[in-house]
Amino acid sequence: MEAYLDNSATTRCSKAAADMVYKLLTEDYGNPSSLHMKGVEAENYINDAKKKIAKTLRVQDKEILFTSGGTESNNTAIIGAAMANKRAGRHIITSSVEHASVLSVMQFLEEQGFEITYLPVNHDGVLSVEELKNAVREDTILVSLMHVNNEIGAVMPIEEAGAAIKEKNPATLFHVDAIQSYGKLEIRPKRMNIDMLSVSGHKIHGPKGSGFLYIKDKTKIKPIIYGGGQQKGMRSGTENVPAYAGLGVAAEEIYTDFDKKIAHMYELRDHFIESVQRIDGVSVNGRTDHTNAPHVVSVSVDGVRAEVMLHTLEDRQIYVSAGSACSSNKPAISSTLKSIGLKPSLLDSTIRFSFCVNTTQEEIDYAVSVMAEVIPMLRRYTRR
Repeated sequence: MEAYLDNSATTRCSKAAADMVYKLLTEDYGNPSSLHMKGVEAENYINDAKKKIAKTLRVQDKEILFTSGGTESNNTAIIGAAMANKRAGRHIITSSVEHASVLSVMQFLEEQGFEITYLPVNHDGVLSVEELKNAVREDTILVSLMHVNNEIGAVMPIEEAGAAIKEKNPATLFHVDAIQSYGKLEIRPKRMNIDMLSVSGHKIHGPKGSGFLYIKDKTKIKPIIYGGGQQKGMRSGTENVPAYAGLGVAAEEIYTDFDKKIAHMYELRDHFIESVQRIDGVSVNGRTDHTNAPHVVSVSVDGVRAEVMLHTLEDRQIYVSAGSACSSNKPAISSTLKSIGLKPSLLDSTIRFSFCVNTTQEEIDYAVSVMAEVIPMLRRYTRR
């Protein structure tokens, strides 16, 4: 049996999204910048995809900017906002548990003379809204926070954070990395005071190489890619119509019967947590109730290295991640696990299970039964 439990790394592209991509690669393959009918048809596909996505967030079509994925969306939001607003101030706030595509950008901006405040999180991976509010200053131009942590599934209090930021300094922009939350939580940027929101297509059964950035109308932001002026000058380069149209299909699909899908994932998560914690020396990191995201569970296996556990499960066709799977195969100690105060002996013994709407209880039960079988054996062979 195969159990793919690494859906936070990537998901299987849905048939409808894949069919749309294929159609636009082989039939309606025009360049949206072309003036003839093929170009007009291609542009219509882009506009239709924007409509579908905007509807899921209850925002305007014109507020959707297509990108190549989450990393580009985060880079565009943070660098674009920093460069456009640096005269107003050079102070930016983020958290200590952000994805590399945010933390690396912050390091780059520090080299450019910006001051970055990194807020800590508690043992559940959640930051304090009070600490955030206290950190906002007159010269704070941007706050960038993830909505759902990619390693432990912690949910940040985004709505409360948005209200606190705007109360302290209405001019401060609020960017949210929603790459692990879009399609798993209901997101309402207007209500949550979000100015920019990053999303990746392949996390929601869309094609790889697709993503978008919601940019609230009239937000002051500069492009980071220059050229032919596509997408109103915000992202030059020939639009990847197949990917964007496929993303539009996936977005519409994931938010159809949404409550039912989320209830299914929470059922799986509850069942998995209850089952896996019965294994001696196995613990779950972060909150185990429904205040955490429905699709991510971080598990520490005392006395067994994460890489050994990962490959042992792989031998039985069970696919999981050692921490985050977005860092070029480089196993490194997770800053998130350090930030939540995980004891040192477990830092290198933690694996991530992540589910999707198509995950079955059979897959969960198979994974847990294999873990119960192999963990005692692996412990015997672990170097002390």
